[in-house]
Amino acid sequence: MDPLVGTPLVGIVMGSDSDWPTMEPAARALAEFGVPYEVHVLSAHRTPQRMLDYATAAAGRGLRVLVAGAGGAAHLPGMLAAATPLPVIGVPRPLDRLDGLDSLLSIVQMPAGVPVATVSIGGGRNAGLLAVRVLAAGDPVLRAAVERFQADLADSVVARDAALRARLAGDGSDTSGTAGTS
Repeated sequence: MDPLVGTPLVGIVMGSDSDWPTMEPAARALAEFGVPYEVHVLSAHRTPQRMLDYATAAAGRGLRVLVAGAGGAAHLPGMLAAATPLPVIGVPRPLDRLDGLDSLLSIVQMPAGVPVATVSIGGGRNAGLLAVRVLAAGDPVLRAAVERFQADLADSVVARDAALRARLAGDGSDTSGTAGTS
């Protein structure tokens, strides 16, 4: 998947290339809305100066939001947030031990004044969608696309409800929600 043409508005950053399967859904969500992005591997522990240089230069290069995924100690999102004025969205990565709970707790427990918006463990897609919403706050065209997306989500739930109820009605199941009540 190639980032879209144009100046990137979102930086997708991860501590290791092994985080890509968690972060790729963020890139796909951005692409669905036509939001240009860039992708980098930056380690808060192995390349701290490179990570700080990226964070301090990001706004000046035109980026508007950073999406940062990390596992284990998961310091990358918080360190980026400490060094940039941009909003940072943290994505805790599930690992073999603790299934990402350690990452989640590390990312959400930021000190006052250094906020990191945090999505669910492995929630790359929601991170990308949140980045789109942040951008949409100042872009009426993108906001309209988000509103269409939300309407499509609602329509899909209504359609699934109707399909399930029809399937259950076909086999004689009670779909009223009152089975077993008097």
